[in-house]
Amino acid sequence: MVLISPLPTFYKVYKKKSTEGFQSVSYVVALFNAMLWIYYALLKTNAMLIIIINSVGCVVQTCYICFFLFYSPKKARMEIMKLIVSLNVIGFGLIVVLTKFLASEVNRGIIVGWICLVFSICVFLAPLGVLRQVIKTKSVEFMPLLLSVALTISAIIWFFYGLLLHDVNIAIPNILGFTFGIVQLILYFIYKNKKPVMAKNMIDFKEKICEIEKEKIPEPKEHNTINVVQLSALICSDILPVVAALNKIGHEEDCATVGTLPAGRFEPNHCIEVAA
Repeated sequence: MVLISPLPTFYKVYKKKSTEGFQSVSYVVALFNAMLWIYYALLKTNAMLIIIINSVGCVVQTCYICFFLFYSPKKARMEIMKLIVSLNVIGFGLIVVLTKFLASEVNRGIIVGWICLVFSICVFLAPLGVLRQVIKTKSVEFMPLLLSVALTISAIIWFFYGLLLHDVNIAIPNILGFTFGIVQLILYFIYKNKKPVMAKNMIDFKEKICEIEKEKIPEPKEHNTINVVQLSALICSDILPVVAALNKIGHEEDCATVGTLPAGRFEPNHCIEVAA
């Protein structure tokens, strides 16, 4: 149930072709935790159930991480790769090498068990980033409900499993897992009716675009229009006599010399009426 519960989240990522605000840290930590539990189970006897479930978990978490890498932006992709290399490759490799060569066979299972306990707690602490985002945005848009429910139920069952086997390494982390699961469910029911942050951001963005467009459009101003008919009449009243005079002179004299016109003839002696 825990392993298949994130499927609706990844279907949403597939439809939008973007990881948006979803976090991948929890899946990387869950993969590391599954690897540790397999190593712990190999050091114990009668731990086939732990080996089976965590082997399936390694495969599923790897698929989820690859899905995230495919749809996440370049910056987020680089951060995920750094976390995978530092935690799942270098970190797990150091734990195996150090416990193999520096610890005795009797103490090896105890040491690895305590390491598993610590990182199981980290698995349940990983959703704290999502809880912080929920409280900050007052929206449960990026908190998958099915995963929270599945983790809570799983924590209860694994707690009783560890309790009946008298294995504190299994029982103790699941107490914390149950507690954080309840907190996530409470926050979900508090903020479930709030408007999704992405929808709110889109509405605000559209409103800002409309405001900018309105500012770009100039306010209608009073334009001054010229009465073309009156202007042409005034111009023709001054030009036509001059043209007629020039034609008369041209007919009387066979030369292109035109006498000097009286001073002030072309000076403006009228006003242009402008209609508002």
